[in-house]
Amino acid sequence: MDAIIGINKPHRAKAAEKLSTLLADEFLLYVKTLNAHWNVEGPDFHSKHLFFESQYKQLSEVIDEVAERIRTLGHYAPGTAAEFLKLTHLSEKTIEENNSIGFIRSLLSDHDQLIMEMRGIIEELQDKIKD
Repeated sequence: MDAIIGINKPHRAKAAEKLSTLLADEFLLYVKTLNAHWNVEGPDFHSKHLFFESQYKQLSEVIDEVAERIRTLGHYAPGTAAEFLKLTHLSEKTIEENNSIGFIRSLLSDHDQLIMEMRGIIEELQDKIKD
């Protein structure tokens, strides 16, 4: 069934493509945040364990919204680890230690990269595609 939302079919396809990459990035960031939540070590374990939990819960909401938008555009959202790894700009590797500082540095770097990627697609989605 074709989505009738005031955006032509080629523009919906382009928007879904861009959002699928964003979804993959957000999902990988979610997994890395879960890893931090599960594996953080150190004297601040409890507070950082709770901090990373709040982070992955927020990411879960974002992931759901992006996937639902892709469906609204009339396309299927990627939903497998293989698809996410193929589409993402992020690396699943972490080079830091399992302490709070190491995880925060790694996740902050990923958040920074994701923000730069999103800024790169805003103009196209908003101004050219009108989504």
